[in-house]
Amino acid sequence: MPFNLVSDMKPAGDQPAAIDKLVSNLEKGINKQTLLGVTGSGKTFTIANLIQKTQLPTLVISHNKTLAAQLYQEFKELFPQNKVSYFVSYYDYYQPEAYLPSSDTYIAKEVEINDLIDKLRLEATSNLFSGPDNIVIASVSCIYNIGDPREFGGKTLTLKIGDLWNRRDLFEQLVGLFYIRSELEFKRAQFRVRGESIEIWPSYADWIIVLEFDTEGKISGHEFDLKDYQLFPAKQYVGAAGSDLKEIMAKIRSDCDMAVKKFEANKQILEAHRLRQRVDYDLEMLQEVGYVNGIENYSIYFETGRKKGDPPYTLVDYFHHLWGDNFLTVIDESHVTVPQIGGMHAGDLARKKTLVDYGFRLPSAYDNRPLKWAEFYQRIPKAIYVSATPAPFEIEDSKNNVIEQIIRPTGLLDPPVEIRQSKNQIPDLIEEIKKRMVNKERTLIITLTKKMSEELATYLADPRKTGVPIKVAYLHSDVETLERTEILDKLRSGD
Repeated sequence: MPFNLVSDMKPAGDQPAAIDKLVSNLEKGINKQTLLGVTGSGKTFTIANLIQKTQLPTLVISHNKTLAAQLYQEFKELFPQNKVSYFVSYYDYYQPEAYLPSSDTYIAKEVEINDLIDKLRLEATSNLFSGPDNIVIASVSCIYNIGDPREFGGKTLTLKIGDLWNRRDLFEQLVGLFYIRSELEFKRAQFRVRGESIEIWPSYADWIIVLEFDTEGKISGHEFDLKDYQLFPAKQYVGAAGSDLKEIMAKIRSDCDMAVKKFEANKQILEAHRLRQRVDYDLEMLQEVGYVNGIENYSIYFETGRKKGDPPYTLVDYFHHLWGDNFLTVIDESHVTVPQIGGMHAGDLARKKTLVDYGFRLPSAYDNRPLKWAEFYQRIPKAIYVSATPAPFEIEDSKNNVIEQIIRPTGLLDPPVEIRQSKNQIPDLIEEIKKRMVNKERTLIITLTKKMSEELATYLADPRKTGVPIKVAYLHSDVETLERTEILDKLRSGD
């Protein structure tokens, strides 16, 4: 369905002029613009109105998960009837594979994947195939390889009422979409048999599909009474359809032989032995279980139509594949996000080069990488840079099409800033908090370190030390992504 912005608020202050100018410029073919809006001027609401007026599928990129989560909540509230998705890195903990030559230290890859964020990522890519009324809020993880959108979109299973199925064929199709049969605990990306019914839990959903069959083996009904349902794969990276594992393994072995010969020619015997050992182990794991830790370093072998050195397939390619140049990219806090996107490839390359040079990885590891800035820029035909302090690049790239938004719809002005002595600062702070509490207002305290924020929160939570019960929480980068959202929700609601 078309985008439908639902809100009691109406554009106010200089929002109407900003919205009209942004829309007008896009209609004239001015595809790069900067929205310069002071903090609190309602830039998100302006962008929401722009989406409503242009009806363009939109990718919003933020430079960190917490801001992305906040934007996700706001857009979800503004567009309750449309598809608003959240796409950020699904790691709660991520230690990349690395080698430190100075101390001869190898660091193995270690990860903790957040199951809920994994579900939200899959929901984002699945939603994109269901129509143009899509807004995806992403972090810079959207420039990393997730596989070819053509393979993902082509590897689906359509379940129609009245279709005749042989059970074994259906199970094989589900396994081909990376769904696992379960008889005990039932989780996402699994299916199970219950008498004459088959239950499937889509990897991107909070509900299950119950397929009912008649005596002939035809689907007589399924959940929600939908006439047909399209089931997407349980993983984003699905590889090439019909890819031959034996052929892939032969190619990997051939490349390994070439790299080993090169090491031996340079009298790097340790590196040659190390690489041979690593690749032999990985190929054995691929042969036996079809997967190996670090399989992303071999991704180039599984992708059709992509050659060495070619850009990876990312979330941005999903938009391109489905809508060509007819979508909008919004880069939030562009003065931070643009340099972050630009710097990702260099950091990744430096780490991988050490691994390849010392025989820990094949050169194919270079092809599992984020986009370079030039590659990313080519993929965002229509872009809005949003910032209170845009950098010279954004202004120049917009060819001075800078739309200013400096009036806060709330009418609030910047508060006066008062500088006090550090002497007795904690008792002074507690007195200020008490004043806010009387007015049913809130207090934000910014500390120098994470540990200091934790210790101060613990201290303020103790009524024996403060004299009154204070409702307090700390927030920093070590707090898990979704827990941060809960803390911000509690701050908003006054808890």
